[in-house]
Amino acid sequence: MDTSLYNSTPPPYKCSRTPLVNVKVQNNWVVNIVWTVEKDLAHVPYSPPRYPVEAMVKRSQDFYSLMNQRRTVRFISPEPVPREVIDNVIHTAGTAPSGAHTEPWTFVVVSDPETKHQIRLIVEEEEEVNYRQRMGDKWVNDLARLKTNWIKEYLDVAPYLVLIFKQTYGILPNEKKKTHYYNEISVCISCGILLAALQNVGLVTVTSTPLNCGPQLRLLLKRPANEKLLMLLPVGYPASDATVPDLKRKHLDDIRVHI
Repeated sequence: MDTSLYNSTPPPYKCSRTPLVNVKVQNNWVVNIVWTVEKDLAHVPYSPPRYPVEAMVKRSQDFYSLMNQRRTVRFISPEPVPREVIDNVIHTAGTAPSGAHTEPWTFVVVSDPETKHQIRLIVEEEEEVNYRQRMGDKWVNDLARLKTNWIKEYLDVAPYLVLIFKQTYGILPNEKKKTHYYNEISVCISCGILLAALQNVGLVTVTSTPLNCGPQLRLLLKRPANEKLLMLLPVGYPASDATVPDLKRKHLDDIRVHI
């Protein structure tokens, strides 16, 4: 038996918190594991602001009030939005934590009308099949009260479409793959921060996860094979005649457990 299977202990000197591992496989057996060592990261002092209790309570209440106004909006104005604002909210989303600090996200911003229309055609074609065949009666019936369907006019109308891709792995300078740990969870966290950042500047969106559209949209946008579409957000101001369902959110006691 080849004992090199067990030669996976990293060197006895400091390595980074995210060692890169190249695994050689022969006949379904791991025959060698090579540890690629990076220099240890320097650690620097961290002293964020510390607020008085009264200020903490006020800030937490104010932020809740802001976020509680957030709604999914399907009626979006074509009114232009400053590009700098979009860049800033995406920059904010990029502050999210990620597994081993791999930052496995790509935000593709589309404002070109023709490309937006091509996206709409792809999404609507697949969504019609989803509604008619894939989703099933229960799912469709659950959505009926929200008055949603496969027609996505907002994909043409919104000044920006932001497509968020998860990088399932990274590409090193030597073209080898770099592991992206918890890439989907990491990107989902960044999407949550993005939604909060949009709310903070008075913009609206609808969180769209186009079922079965990912491969076509990836090719349309010329994204590499390691990127998979996670979410599509039309972004803009709400239309002057926008409406939203009269929904109520769960009470704190229904979502919080103290132990």
